[in-house]
Amino acid sequence: MSSPLRSGPRGFSRRTLLAASAAGLAVLATGCTSSSADEREQVTSEQADGLSAQIAVQEAVVSAFAAAGAADPALAAEVADLAGQADEQLARLRAAAPGTPTSSGAPAQEAPPAPGTRAWLRGQVATAAASHAAACVDQSGARAALLGSIAAGLAGQDGRLA
Repeated sequence: MSSPLRSGPRGFSRRTLLAASAAGLAVLATGCTSSSADEREQVTSEQADGLSAQIAVQEAVVSAFAAAGAADPALAAEVADLAGQADEQLARLRAAAPGTPTSSGAPAQEAPPAPGTRAWLRGQVATAAASHAAACVDQSGARAALLGSIAAGLAGQDGRLA
């Protein structure tokens, strides 16, 4: 005859497993919410300076679109939506930066005449995208996400200008 099946050493009961799971979730939830949103969103002076620098970078992009439009009106019509996006991105950066003036008075850039205007503008946009991407590492929370989003948007614009 066959011997009865032995189930081996008894592990956790369902009740023990459920209790341990509930305790683990409580600890996890407490750990994830231990610092308040206000603490995470406080801006250090280094972060404020970094964000101000990125505002200047974005102002240069807006200025580059204007200069490219002046140098090549056909290109200006073609990229009007991209110029509008650059303006919106600048407004979002200014709103995220504490105590930043509305304009730094960046000097106007001069774009080369057509046919070199598109390549010049593309270089300006790509440089700004790289700058924003690098700067988002030094930011936290929503500011890092904003810079990353703007960097991705500018990388998309670079692709459209290709």
